[in-house]
Amino acid sequence: MKAILYTKYGPPDVLQLKEIEKPTPKENEVLIKVHAASINDWDWRLLQGTPFVNRLLYGLLKPKMQILGSDIAGRVEAVGRNVKQFQPGDEVFGD
Repeated sequence: MKAILYTKYGPPDVLQLKEIEKPTPKENEVLIKVHAASINDWDWRLLQGTPFVNRLLYGLLKPKMQILGSDIAGRVEAVGRNVKQFQPGDEVFGD
């Protein structure tokens, strides 16, 4: 699958489109094929690595989580075995 990654903090120029392995949802997780996403203020701060104190949680020198985006809309592709509320094919959105 394709994803926009960032492996270092900085301006939008550090974003890279890469092919990554499709994740398998854990017991209580849902895998969503994203059809639309936006970058909000929180994502922007993560990309920039500001305020600096956030780096204590999210990676001091480089980001621990390399995929941005918390505002999404898409379709459920797979669910973990304990997920009862959603099933593959459901259209979903979230923040």
